[in-house]
Amino acid sequence: MKKLVLFLFIAFGSVNLFAQTAQKTAYVNSEVIYEQYAPAIKAQSDLEALATKWRATRDSMVQTLQAQFAEYQKQAQTMPQDKQREAQQKLAAGEQKISEYEQTKFNQQTGEFFQKQTELFKPIRERVLKAIEDVAKAESYTFVFDKTETISTMVYGDSEFDLTFKVLDLLKKDK
Repeated sequence: MKKLVLFLFIAFGSVNLFAQTAQKTAYVNSEVIYEQYAPAIKAQSDLEALATKWRATRDSMVQTLQAQFAEYQKQAQTMPQDKQREAQQKLAAGEQKISEYEQTKFNQQTGEFFQKQTELFKPIRERVLKAIEDVAKAESYTFVFDKTETISTMVYGDSEFDLTFKVLDLLKKDK
């Protein structure tokens, strides 16, 4: 019986000691990191340049179609019925071409813009996550949350535990 009591005392003491072990928690603001991390800034700039080029192409296509439509409207009254249908089909084909172009470039799942975004940012995200992990391990944090302006995974975060700039410093040293 004494052995059982001694065992229970040791077991409960161990559990209590384990429960009292502090777990350090910290957070980062990944938006700040991506806004200040040079490779992320360059990737975003490259992505925006590509999108601007594609939008200019789309805008040119729209202007051409609008000019064709204006010309059609001027001549529609004097056109034979079969020529009107042919012109309308050509205008509809132009609209379809613009729509297909937009889908090819900007579709959320399959568009070239989002594929390029994934391609450019994947290695950057991996480096940022590795830097967060390195800082967390070096500072003995158990958990690190991401607290951004758009998506907050924390209700409260004491600025004392903000690792954002330590992560940025580590990333800047790694270059």
